[in-house]
Amino acid sequence: MYAIIETGGKQYKVQEGDVIRIEKLNIADGEKVKFDKVLLLSEEGKLNVGKPYVDGASVEGQIEGQGKAKKILVFKYKPKKDYRKKQGHRQPYTQVKIEKIVG
Repeated sequence: MYAIIETGGKQYKVQEGDVIRIEKLNIADGEKVKFDKVLLLSEEGKLNVGKPYVDGASVEGQIEGQGKAKKILVFKYKPKKDYRKKQGHRQPYTQVKIEKIVG
């Protein structure tokens, strides 16, 4: 059994027991979270596709922690013009363990 959920403008394929990193949520560690935007639900070989979301389906998980991803470097320059700009960025994320898929 698996589901495809939408959160933070992205889509994730999840199963029970999976640990995923999603866009940062302002929820404390150890608390429960419920995802209602289920796009697709697969149970025992049957696909249930929503229009756009599956009615009555949800995915429940628990927040394991917050963090920041690896740093990426953004380097801009213009040749022959002595223009150089170096920036770094670390994207914040929330780590969630999927506990139950309700369909």
